[in-house]
Amino acid sequence: MSHPFDTGLMWFRRDLRLADNAALHLALSQCRQVHCVFVFDREILAGLPGIDRRVEFIRESIVQLDDALHQASGHAQGGLIVRQAMASEDIVTLAHQLKAQCVFAARDYEPDAVARDEHVRAALAPSGIDFQTCKDQVIFEGREILTQAGTVYGVFTPYKNNWLSRLGAEHLHEHNISPLVTRLAPRPPGCQTPVPALSELGFGASNLSTLKIPVGMRGGAQLFEDFFGRMDQYHVTRDFPAVKGPSYLGVHLRFGTLSIRQLVATAWQRQLAGSPGAAVWLSELVWRDFYFSILANFPHVAHSAFKPEYDAIAWDSGPAAIERFDAWCRGRTGYPLVDAAMAQINQSGYMHNRLRMVVGSFLVKDLGLDWRWGERYFAQHLNDFDLSANNGGWQWVASSGCDAQPYFRIFNPVSQSEKFDPQGKFIRRYLPQLAGLSNQAIHAPWTAKPLELQAAGVTLGVDYPHPLVDHATARQRTLQRYAVVKKTPAPRH
Repeated sequence: MSHPFDTGLMWFRRDLRLADNAALHLALSQCRQVHCVFVFDREILAGLPGIDRRVEFIRESIVQLDDALHQASGHAQGGLIVRQAMASEDIVTLAHQLKAQCVFAARDYEPDAVARDEHVRAALAPSGIDFQTCKDQVIFEGREILTQAGTVYGVFTPYKNNWLSRLGAEHLHEHNISPLVTRLAPRPPGCQTPVPALSELGFGASNLSTLKIPVGMRGGAQLFEDFFGRMDQYHVTRDFPAVKGPSYLGVHLRFGTLSIRQLVATAWQRQLAGSPGAAVWLSELVWRDFYFSILANFPHVAHSAFKPEYDAIAWDSGPAAIERFDAWCRGRTGYPLVDAAMAQINQSGYMHNRLRMVVGSFLVKDLGLDWRWGERYFAQHLNDFDLSANNGGWQWVASSGCDAQPYFRIFNPVSQSEKFDPQGKFIRRYLPQLAGLSNQAIHAPWTAKPLELQAAGVTLGVDYPHPLVDHATARQRTLQRYAVVKKTPAPRH
């Protein structure tokens, strides 16, 4: 049987798995033999702190991927070529070294990644080496879902309706590599080094193992199996941070240790069987595609408001603003649900989705600070940080994004706390100094009677801070701040 290419190079990036891997399947189907590589990109690693859970998660996932490729190939030297280098240069060097006629990769939609891939394509072209990318991390990409007028959706619900109406078995088809694994090439001499230790990458160990976060393909499969048993109740449990409601699959979707097609297929089947929980969870997966679409078609959102008129808002700045931001970062705002949520992200790299909205709204609309400050902080600390979803979420709470919360709708951090953590279980977990307060007082300790505070061993200003701002006053200031916003059409594309 003839193949378009004799030798191919499969470049793993955000798809650290064998099962249903679109780019790997494409490479194996087009080549007589395929080498597989992962590059710890020095350009990306250089911008990270010395301890980073994500680097550890990736490394542990690479160990599993290397082992799986070794087993599948059947070669003593089968497995993953692992490099530490500037990826945009090293992939070109390696392709030449292996005499590959084509490099394969799953498409990435972030502006820096798009620029990197264009650089690689241009560098390979003079040698006649092809660079093929394919869709893998979304169901619909780019301009696949458009309005009847041929424009990109800026509102979620009609996008979702179109998305669901277009969804068919062909979009969820599994890319099965089992019949093709004999084409996995052994690693050549000089490319047989083991996966580097964290210290060799220049990083120290995080608390990833202490947190017992399941990693790699095996971890993703284990978490998904666990969630499958809870999926039908998702619509009821998802908003309560003290309850095991979410899927906890964000980091596995981020690094592709699970296939989005597998998750959507399962949710879709459960929805068709009448599961309201699966329908709501499927909607969350559609939101993910929606934000990818926004980033791909309106790349300005990476640094500016989706609705340009919102860039006219004057955010607070100067030493006092920086002090308030620091208090928010450290979970010292005096609003327990906000502070407990910030403790959660600081300790674990995870934050419950409802709380992401609460703390985001608090930063922007109670503290009067630029949403980009919060977006940057989440980007540094979230295990599942994804530019499209993080940016979309922050612009949603700032009311500057597509289909965002109207600017006059402002979360009340106390009523959110009373509604979604009614017994204060989540607060008590992350703010144990408040554990002795009643279920009523724990949401707003400054309203507690002196005797209750004393009995609970809480001295405001010592054990726990006074509120940084008065919510009602801050709300009025926000409405004035947003008065500069005029109603103008959203950008068209």
